Amino acid sequence: MAGNMDSDLATYVATTSVCDTHEHMRSEEQWLREGPVDVLADVFSNYSPADLVSAGMSEQDMTELLQGKKQDLDKRWAAVEQPWKRIRFTGYGEAVAIGARELYGIEELSLESIIAAQPRYEALRRPGAQLKLFKDAGLDHMQINDLQRRPPKPDAVAPEFYLYDLSWVQMSIHDVDYAQLAEWTGVTVKDLATLRQAIEAMFARYGRNAIAVKLQQAYSRPLWWEKRSDAEAELALQAILHDPKGVDVRLRHCLGDWCLARGVEQAGALKLPVKFHTGYIAGTARMQLDDIRPAGLCALLREFPQARFVLMHMGYPYSEELISLAKHYTGVYASMCWAWSIAPRQACEFVRRFIHTAPVSKLLAFGGDSAWPTPTVAYCRQMRKWLTRALEQEVADGDWSERQAIEVAGQILRQNHYQCFDIDGLRARQRTLGQ
Repeated sequence: MAGNMDSDLATYVATTSVCDTHEHMRSEEQWLREGPVDVLADVFSNYSPADLVSAGMSEQDMTELLQGKKQDLDKRWAAVEQPWKRIRFTGYGEAVAIGARELYGIEELSLESIIAAQPRYEALRRPGAQLKLFKDAGLDHMQINDLQRRPPKPDAVAPEFYLYDLSWVQMSIHDVDYAQLAEWTGVTVKDLATLRQAIEAMFARYGRNAIAVKLQQAYSRPLWWEKRSDAEAELALQAILHDPKGVDVRLRHCLGDWCLARGVEQAGALKLPVKFHTGYIAGTARMQLDDIRPAGLCALLREFPQARFVLMHMGYPYSEELISLAKHYTGVYASMCWAWSIAPRQACEFVRRFIHTAPVSKLLAFGGDSAWPTPTVAYCRQMRKWLTRALEQEVADGDWSERQAIEVAGQILRQNHYQCFDIDGLRARQRTLGQ
């Protein structure tokens, strides 16, 4: 876990229950049916493959590493052994080592240690083990964007633990299946008036099942937002309805901006925070830095001063922009989901810079941003380590007492989340729906 456990602060950070603001977690059924084939694939699942490819591992070897057969374990390990040594000190690499050690008792990755750990992995691939893993890791609850277009509904396994976002990314990039939208809302989109009705119906029917609204448009279009008139949006919509595949991207962005604004309006009415991916893009050979800057959202923040926005991933590498937005705009919160594994030293410094610049009540410490349970556990322990280091340094510098550092830890690990999100209210609704 975190720190050296010699101080009350380190013990507090290591043992306090943590709110998880962001995962792409698949269901337990998918984990049991489709999870990684063995320990080797599991410890390198999630984000470390991007660093391995960046370090020179071939895409073919990477595919074999993650999707190959158990009987080819020796070949798969041979392909990753040297690339692993090149990335083991990155944030992603550190998370691999933490997961191997904490989950499988592996101090040094080797073919022999991976083989010996396989029974532990098999024990995690049993009904009920996934939820137990999260609770043993000290997670209070988990907020999930499962990358599906379907509206959120109460989880079948643990409706008070797994809380789902309402995804709005398809609207913001305007890649919308209108037939599916009609099925969900009962509204057939023919013009802007009926599109507005469909948006209102979407939130009326499904908004109360959601913990937040989520957008990751930075993967498909720039974060920069412009206010669009109804007339502009109507022209764009008619062009898209006439030729869904051939429309100029500028028209899609125009209608996407209009739909994003209507989504923020609806979210605000329901007191749902709006989450934005900001900063670094997963994978390799695809990132355009100018498109991912948190500053691109300034016009939207000005347009909706009463809305609540959660800007994610510490905006890396534009972290100072995110801090500035949180300091300036009342409705802006900063989530450090994924940040600890992207760049742990920068995340450590980000915590200190943020707290000395913006209200500490607006900082949210964790989210693993993972699809499988084991990386999330590793990322959580990684966060505890580096958060302890950040807060201990404040005490060592003489700026805070240890008691003050513990108070801050409690705020950013869980208390701020209960102020930002209606966690208790959604849980109560989930219980009612489950009866």
